[in-house]
Amino acid sequence: MNDVIDAVNVLRGSVRRDQRRDEASLKRLARGLLASPVLRKVPIVQVFAEDVLTFAEDPRLLRTKAHINTRVDNHIFSLFDASYFPTLSLDFLSYRTSPTDTHLDTGYPSPTMPVTIERMSKGFEARPVVALFPENHIDGRQESGDLVFYFIDKFVERHLRLTRLLVHNVMAEGSFPLVEAAGPEDIAQASSWWVRLHEYHHRQGDMPIPGFLPVKKLKPLAGLEELRVDVSAMLACLHDSALPERGARLTYEYVLSERLLRYAVEGIPRPNYDAVASQLLFNYLIAADGIRLHNGLIHLRPGLPAVLAEFLGEIQAIEGRIHSEPAEQVQERLLRFTNQYTDYDEKAKDYQHILFFAEAKRKLGV
Repeated sequence: MNDVIDAVNVLRGSVRRDQRRDEASLKRLARGLLASPVLRKVPIVQVFAEDVLTFAEDPRLLRTKAHINTRVDNHIFSLFDASYFPTLSLDFLSYRTSPTDTHLDTGYPSPTMPVTIERMSKGFEARPVVALFPENHIDGRQESGDLVFYFIDKFVERHLRLTRLLVHNVMAEGSFPLVEAAGPEDIAQASSWWVRLHEYHHRQGDMPIPGFLPVKKLKPLAGLEELRVDVSAMLACLHDSALPERGARLTYEYVLSERLLRYAVEGIPRPNYDAVASQLLFNYLIAADGIRLHNGLIHLRPGLPAVLAEFLGEIQAIEGRIHSEPAEQVQERLLRFTNQYTDYDEKAKDYQHILFFAEAKRKLGV
């Protein structure tokens, strides 16, 4: 497998971003792949080469995605183009799947694949590349049944490196007892549960994704959507008695710690959509007495689960208007709700970070 990675790393250097959909460039790439003594023997490379040879006539990677979706093997290979994953280009990885819970699979079905990376080319090595979505391929498409991959080993690494540090330094003692006691295998399980619940809830509600993606593509509304599904996931962990109790409670604590703390810090100084979501959650919970700041620490209040339910209810009430109002009007209502609890700077035309987390970031040197 190392020879495959080496060959891909050599060839990916010849792929220019502005030529990723150029017919002549794609045909040269296909010829290069099929001429490689190592790569031409790899089944997914073969089907990808067939796809790009006909890309001008049919700009879909049908064979490549069918190979991935049907899990012919544990390989992913393609030419990618994602603005939020700029390191991805011509890249390859092999993976192993993560164990799951039977009720989670049957009760919350989605095309989610939590996996651990075994081998990877340079593009996947970048720390921000924690997932791979169907639309990240050069065809830019997401079809029903296309698998969504989450790299659980990267979730574990960033939690132990950053989120755990924040839990110990900005939360009141005992706020997340299961998370604080969890080892890497526990965090891997919680991560796997999180992404399955996350993708399932994206496809639920009055304005599910990907159907309403055009309405929710603005940064604040992308953040609101992430928050909607994560709060839904947290509440499922608290209220679904068919889920194993300890695993569900650990996942609840884990998702809350990630959403409330890590994204807020990582989004400094310029918040991305995830950081906007964290800012929204933080300010909403303070306003509704779900959390309190005392002596420089965040204290979770006893009524926090009820506040989370109220928060989700407010979003659902607005999205429910899609059945009687134009999409543009509902979009505006969602924007007003988001901006009520976030700091939007009209002069800068962007969202500002939370000073509490900026100070935490400075003190901890992260």
